[in-house]
Amino acid sequence: MTARHALLLDLTGRRVVVVGGGPVAARRVARLLEDGADVHVVAPALCEDLADLAAAGALTWVPRDHRTGDLAGAWLVHTATGDRRTDDAVAAEAEATRTWCVRADDAQASTAWTPAVARAGDVTVAVGAGGDPRRAAALRSALQVQLDSGALPLRRRRPHAGHVTLVGGGPGDPGLITTRGRRALAEADVVVVDRLAPRALLDELEPDVEVVEAGKAPHAHTLTQTEINALLVDRARAGHHVVRLKGGDPFVLGRGGEEIAACREAGVPVTVVPGVTSAIAVPGAAGVPVTHRDVARQVTVVSAHDAETDWETLARLRGTLVLLMGVARLGEHMARLAGHGLDPATPVAVVEDGTLPTQRTTLGTVADIAARAHEVGVRNPAVVVVGHVAALAPVLGDTATRPPGPAVTT
Repeated sequence: MTARHALLLDLTGRRVVVVGGGPVAARRVARLLEDGADVHVVAPALCEDLADLAAAGALTWVPRDHRTGDLAGAWLVHTATGDRRTDDAVAAEAEATRTWCVRADDAQASTAWTPAVARAGDVTVAVGAGGDPRRAAALRSALQVQLDSGALPLRRRRPHAGHVTLVGGGPGDPGLITTRGRRALAEADVVVVDRLAPRALLDELEPDVEVVEAGKAPHAHTLTQTEINALLVDRARAGHHVVRLKGGDPFVLGRGGEEIAACREAGVPVTVVPGVTSAIAVPGAAGVPVTHRDVARQVTVVSAHDAETDWETLARLRGTLVLLMGVARLGEHMARLAGHGLDPATPVAVVEDGTLPTQRTTLGTVADIAARAHEVGVRNPAVVVVGHVAALAPVLGDTATRPPGPAVTT
């Protein structure tokens, strides 16, 4: 096969003529519009998708058959009429006017070809496969998965404008981070990591990526929040892609809002990649659905180390109460709930190391969970679930819903 010259084109605002109004033409037009082209469609009739685009003003429609002169001023031509004589005529005019022409009917007769394209941010991978579109599409799909999952080297090698990405790493298991989160890590020059983030993912970083520890434990902060904010801004201003890797979701008791505010105040671009919050995922991994028909229709998530928590109001709520960071004062919290009227027989589940191989669930009631937790040595990180859904753990918490680990403690 004749060698083909691969080239990426900037079609923004440039005239592109598409001859044909059927589904094949519609697929070509959709991609051209995504790339910013000024699209002119020449066809006596349009399929539904093209008609909708024309009605919305996204393209210019010339409602007739092709005529000589239709390609005047065009930078690129696509012909997809399904009629060989018409496509030949369009290709001949394109040749005469030195305009590249993509033919849907005959790839060998084309002077240009539309590749299968995989994109990830500002990375574009175009795949040609010797005129075999299904082969090209299969390759493209495989590459797209690798791009999305951060399996390919995506870091910029030339100087670039710095920015910050807040990434929710999920509840613990590294496999529960989103594909977009993994891609952000693959692009990172600096990673500022929390204690409960999926730290196994750090092993996948390139050796020269700077990793900054910013973990917080009770009464032991590596960096203050003010210092973290300043660090994010400083590294981004130095032209780095900074990833702030957190456990769970950045906006669920993760101070993500404070970090975004600091970046925007400093004029630093910042984006957020949401994560799976441990408040929902960890109980679920232990077979405790935070809502369940005829058991609980609402869920309340509380930071249990906050001295100003309104336990009186929480004790009156129906549904499920999820306490984060509540192990150290578990007995005190249960006593306050009971003191404000919550039935002491209400089931409670405490799930340690949720989604990890060391996951363990301790079951009890408001009256006795603190003693049970002390007896088995429950430690953070753990999620406390108060409500009748906790009683479902022995039924739903089998090996299909949680990783291998110690048996449920009752």
